[in-house]
Amino acid sequence: MAHFAELDENNIVTKVIVVHNNELLDDQGQENEAKGVEFCSSLFGHTNWVQTSYNNNMRKQYAGVGYTYDSDKDVFIEPSPYPSWTLNENSDWVAPVEKPDESGLAEGQYYGWYEDSQTWEIENGPETE
Repeated sequence: MAHFAELDENNIVTKVIVVHNNELLDDQGQENEAKGVEFCSSLFGHTNWVQTSYNNNMRKQYAGVGYTYDSDKDVFIEPSPYPSWTLNENSDWVAPVEKPDESGLAEGQYYGWYEDSQTWEIENGPETE
């Protein structure tokens, strides 16, 4: 099965649908994204569709509602987890402060981001509480 993301005028994903692979076949029997877009457009009347991969085989990652499609880089970008975070060159969100090395933490511990103080703090997983 193929998956297609509907984009609004700002390239924000508004829905993701599943399309049978047969709907993508061209005259030579090859899968063609344009055929899938044509099929989605005929169903919904909206023409701004982009194929996404449930297995992350294309466009960086699977699109979800609220994700942004960057047409220049041809990738889907998840919403920012925090207002202070910025996108790096790989279209990944990064904190303004580098995350500490977790190698010295006890089992079940991890670093959690605190937006108000702009710091990473040690957290305990449920099995360590």
